[in-house]
Amino acid sequence: MEAQSLQQDKKYGPRKRRFAKSRPAAKARLERGPRLRVIPLGGLEEVGRNCTLIEYANDIIIIDMGLQFPEEDMPGIDYIIPNIAYLKGREKNIRGVIITHGHYDHIGAIPHLIPRLGNPPIYSLPLTNAIIKKRQEDFKKQGLNLVNLKIDDILTLGRFKLEFFRVNHNIPDSLGVVVHSPAGTIIHTGDWKLDHNPADDKPADLGRIAEIGKRGVVALLSDSTNASQLGSQISETEIGTNLEQIIKDAPGRIIIGTFASLLVRVKQIIETAEKLGKRVAIDGYSMKTNIDIAKQLGYIRFNPRTLISVDQVESYAPDKIIILCTGAQGEQRASLMRVANGEHRTLSIRPGDTVVFSSSVIPGNERTIQRLKDTLARKGAEIIHYQMMDVHAGGHAKSEDVKLMIRLVNPQYFVPIEGNHYLLRLNAKVAESIGFNPRNIFVADNGQVMEFSKNTGVLTQKRVPTDYVFVDGLGVGDISQIVLRDRKVLAEDGMVVVIATIEAKTGKIIGNPDIISRGFVYMKGNKGLIEETRHRVKKIVQDRDQKSAVDNDYTKNKIRNEIGQFLFRKTERRPMILPVVIEV
Repeated sequence: MEAQSLQQDKKYGPRKRRFAKSRPAAKARLERGPRLRVIPLGGLEEVGRNCTLIEYANDIIIIDMGLQFPEEDMPGIDYIIPNIAYLKGREKNIRGVIITHGHYDHIGAIPHLIPRLGNPPIYSLPLTNAIIKKRQEDFKKQGLNLVNLKIDDILTLGRFKLEFFRVNHNIPDSLGVVVHSPAGTIIHTGDWKLDHNPADDKPADLGRIAEIGKRGVVALLSDSTNASQLGSQISETEIGTNLEQIIKDAPGRIIIGTFASLLVRVKQIIETAEKLGKRVAIDGYSMKTNIDIAKQLGYIRFNPRTLISVDQVESYAPDKIIILCTGAQGEQRASLMRVANGEHRTLSIRPGDTVVFSSSVIPGNERTIQRLKDTLARKGAEIIHYQMMDVHAGGHAKSEDVKLMIRLVNPQYFVPIEGNHYLLRLNAKVAESIGFNPRNIFVADNGQVMEFSKNTGVLTQKRVPTDYVFVDGLGVGDISQIVLRDRKVLAEDGMVVVIATIEAKTGKIIGNPDIISRGFVYMKGNKGLIEETRHRVKKIVQDRDQKSAVDNDYTKNKIRNEIGQFLFRKTERRPMILPVVIEV
């Protein structure tokens, strides 16, 4: 397939030679004067936590400030945000924050980080700013300095001059950022795809992108999420046509699960309902909020009578009802999961219902989504998902779109962003397949500093801190890797609490030690093990120099170590041992 791509690209011979030109060795000195520094604070080793810092002399701008959802080995964590330790003491240099679009992996860290950065201005298009403002209300924190952009604005921030260009994504008001500096021009695409026939949206401005490329671009930072997939991304218009056919043919109620932020899809469904004379019940707080914001700004227009509350569903014939809800990723407390499990206050699954999963599967959610589908199928629902027919279009560029973007921009350096390392490497291979010199492709890690001048770029070995900052309830950054390790131990092997009461003067043990097991063994079914553990604790406490003062810390550590080793020999499990020594 790669050979075929190269064959097809022969007509781009002159440009291919430009891509293949050699650059100076990585150790070559950049031109004198300040260097343009690009530092990813997140988004280059994971899907999410997108945040890129660009620095020239004493001027700093930040592009995106997103969160990352926790992984399976992070029990109790709500989400993860970028580490801004590098910016401590540099807050006065931050000229502004530019947000490319309104998804949480690009805006979710704003309530936590912006106050710590001195509340710099936030620039974005109107819908994105409205979503940011609404999220800020939930945190009951100080107001933000939000500035609405127009796509053709030119913005001066310190010695940076910024331009913007429209890109397609699966939420309106998505933009790419052009950063001009005395040391050269950088383009940051944000999340993007090329949709030549979008559903009631304007196509990406390819002419403008090409015009910017002709002026000279040092580096292109481009989305990697779907770059490994062959071909071009399917159009939202085609998705709308397929959804209309499903809605038209369904014999009973239709329940559609999708992302709350996928406003293009939501708009298509509501418009189709109006066209076919059906009513739409919205279930899910975040989805209702986003629809209200989009309606107020004029991105969605519909007859208010089209929407009904979930309490009114029973008042209509089943074939006149569409239920639009969150939870297509199998989230435990989301609307679709509660409906499937019979835990919703008014809705439940009936034989004859058609359930449409109008979203792709986020990696890591495969098992929960499969369980959700099994539950729906057992209750008689007909299930349609994107692998059966095109009911979802991804919001990220596939390989052919990436190739076109590279040709239009014609950069000296290509920097894959937004994806784990594996995806970054695949995006790099797409660039190589059209002749881009591999030495001019920087596959960086989070925190790794890239330095550019007008003619030279270097992926340095300098790094800034990008350790995870965990958000857990009201705590931000107070959960360490040690705490997370303890949670994993508790989840995997459980906990044993050992309570020993001793005389304060003599250190003599009083009575028998108490043993409490949680998540380790069932105590009634393992009386022998518990009694042997109790006997060993008693011996540990008594086995001390009677002439020495009582040392509780020493006793606790000895209980922890010796009981831990004993239980491992007996069970080959390592529960957390919590010794409690009470002096009386």
